[in-house]
Amino acid sequence: MKSAFNKLSERDVDRIIEMAWEDRTPFEAIEIQFKLSEQDVIKLMRRELKSSSWRLWRERAHQVSHKHLKKRNNEMDRFRCTQQRQITLNKISKR
Repeated sequence: MKSAFNKLSERDVDRIIEMAWEDRTPFEAIEIQFKLSEQDVIKLMRRELKSSSWRLWRERAHQVSHKHLKKRNNEMDRFRCTQQRQITLNKISKR
């Protein structure tokens, strides 16, 4: 597990954090793209976020039922938010 974190670039870590914060992005999408399980994502978030941000994210991830594909409503078929193309390194670009 530690070696999986060492192979991630700073940009990959930023993208994983961004995907984990998005309500519509399931953990399975992160696993497909970055080969990190849900537990690995949780450990990465705990390591990278401030403790207050970690608590907020963890509470939010528990409350959102569609963070797992099996619990997801069939009508929800996209992983990205409408503003995702405007997001760069976890910052929304000025318009």
